[in-house]
Amino acid sequence: MSEKGLAGTLIDLLEPIASEHGFELVTVEIAGADHMPIVRVFLDREQGINLDAVAGTNEWVSEALDEFDGLSGPYTLEVSSPGIERALRTREHFVRFVNSRAKVKTSRPIDGRSAFTGTITAIDGDDVVMDCEGTTCRIPLDAVRKANLKVDIDFGNDKGVPQ
Repeated sequence: MSEKGLAGTLIDLLEPIASEHGFELVTVEIAGADHMPIVRVFLDREQGINLDAVAGTNEWVSEALDEFDGLSGPYTLEVSSPGIERALRTREHFVRFVNSRAKVKTSRPIDGRSAFTGTITAIDGDDVVMDCEGTTCRIPLDAVRKANLKVDIDFGNDKGVPQ
């Protein structure tokens, strides 16, 4: 999967630092206006991440971003857990979540489509293999533009009340 632009550069910058602090850098997103971007950093760790862990990361993330020349001017930093529909950015992410449902958007059409929803069944070579409602879809990792786990909530009855 190819990383491009400022988000990809920040991933390259922050990934080793996150690892040194015992965290996995899930992804970085850039939002907002160019003159005042919002930098969203999503972190996780084996035992999970809570509010105290997120608060503790702000210092080293801020320090790294402040020393980075690519952010010319003010920015807003948001550090968060990846949530239940976490991003899938690396080969290792896809391997870890085999047998999970995901939504994948591609940078180019694959068999005439650029959006896929289904269950990740395998990683075969450089392809993500998914069961998309009974059809096997092969998506080259280098064509993945965005991918997230897809959580379907079943409330167990037609009134939408959990049982």
